[in-house]
Amino acid sequence: MTKIPMTVEGEKALRDELNQLKTVDRPRIIAAIAEAREHGDLKENAEYHAAREQQGFAEGRISEIEGKLSNAQVIDITTIPATGKVIFGTTVTIINVDTEEEVTYRIVGDDEADIKVGKLSVNSPIARALIGKEEGDEVVVTTPGGEVVYEIDQVKHLA
Repeated sequence: MTKIPMTVEGEKALRDELNQLKTVDRPRIIAAIAEAREHGDLKENAEYHAAREQQGFAEGRISEIEGKLSNAQVIDITTIPATGKVIFGTTVTIINVDTEEEVTYRIVGDDEADIKVGKLSVNSPIARALIGKEEGDEVVVTTPGGEVVYEIDQVKHLA
């Protein structure tokens, strides 16, 4: 099985979600099922079916998170010497050469990616183009709208 790259923060978030599911959500759902059973006929009991569906989603998510954590390769960027190169976990500021629009992204694992808060998946086309490059380098990213050229303005090596 291949390892899933993950930042320290990403691993903590998954562990927190797993803890929430196991200690809060699972007991609440079990109680809801027990209460719904007391109402009698299960065939026409909407509360029972809703609770069972919630249980299925929760158990599926627990299995998914446990699988990801067991295959996680947690990368602590603070333990890696800063070289000025774009690597997993670094924060990089890029400038669109044509529009001069500046954007800052942190390169993270797939589960942590959230473009709205500037977290870019390591498997995205932009991140793949940036990995291994240095400040001042120009990279060409193939997008659905054509090729876009970015200049790497700054690489920050922080958590």
